[in-house]
Amino acid sequence: METILDTVKPTAVNGKYTQKPKWLRVKLPTGKKYTELRGLVDKYNLHTICTSGSCPNMGECWGEGTATFMILGNVCTRSCGFCGVQTGRPETVDWDEPEKVARSIKIMNIKHSVITSVDRDDLKDGGSIIWAETVKAIRRMNPNTTLETLIPDFQDIKRNIDRIIEVAPEVVSHNMETVKRLTREVRIQAKYERSLEVLRYLKAEGINRTKSGIMLGLGEKEEEVIQTMHDLRDVNLDVLTIGQYLQPSKRHLPVKEFITPDQFKKYEEIGLNLGFRHVESGALVRSSYKAQKHLL
Repeated sequence: METILDTVKPTAVNGKYTQKPKWLRVKLPTGKKYTELRGLVDKYNLHTICTSGSCPNMGECWGEGTATFMILGNVCTRSCGFCGVQTGRPETVDWDEPEKVARSIKIMNIKHSVITSVDRDDLKDGGSIIWAETVKAIRRMNPNTTLETLIPDFQDIKRNIDRIIEVAPEVVSHNMETVKRLTREVRIQAKYERSLEVLRYLKAEGINRTKSGIMLGLGEKEEEVIQTMHDLRDVNLDVLTIGQYLQPSKRHLPVKEFITPDQFKKYEEIGLNLGFRHVESGALVRSSYKAQKHLL
């Protein structure tokens, strides 16, 4: 009997509950590598986005030796309409966190790690010092592990972005999340043009591989998605991920549409023709999906 994740529970589409389409069905993670890593995570009480976010690709990524960690706490200063992370007043910065994350990566024997964080607009440095120290700690303890940093916009304060550039992760990501017209509704405190500027600046200042992601099913039109892809190529973005938005709870923005596999394939072909090095486009694609392949 096939076991599936909770990603196929009925969901509200335009206010009406409906069963998710069959292409959102995924088997629960299995395999020797997954079982081994799951045991380590439980034994040492390690915190990964893979487990806390019930990512449908967890088994596949862990099997490839890839895992994602979130730093700077689990309370965000922003209140995006799509995100399940708690909004409020974050806890005090844990200055031991860089070593803790580096140790987790060592215990799990991770080959390629993605690091992300909540937004910390409450901090003068936006959390960028902890970001840089985390990369340094991982490099000291895991010299053979490659890194992707999925960063916030740091309000486009260049000295904060520069701290990321100085430690030179192999890939630096910043997600657009949606098209320009929907940005104010979906991301609220973020700005479309500001995110583009962050990605432009990263590339202009020497980051080898830049990356971004968008979600579909929030009411965007095909021509808006294609325009966003053009905008991202105009800032020399290298890697683009495109996935299906799934509503975290009834309090979050509703799903307006389930995008078909054929449409995802169409966007992939358009993106490759535009010149992106990699385009991951599919219903279950998330920011870190096949992340290790984006180094090539």
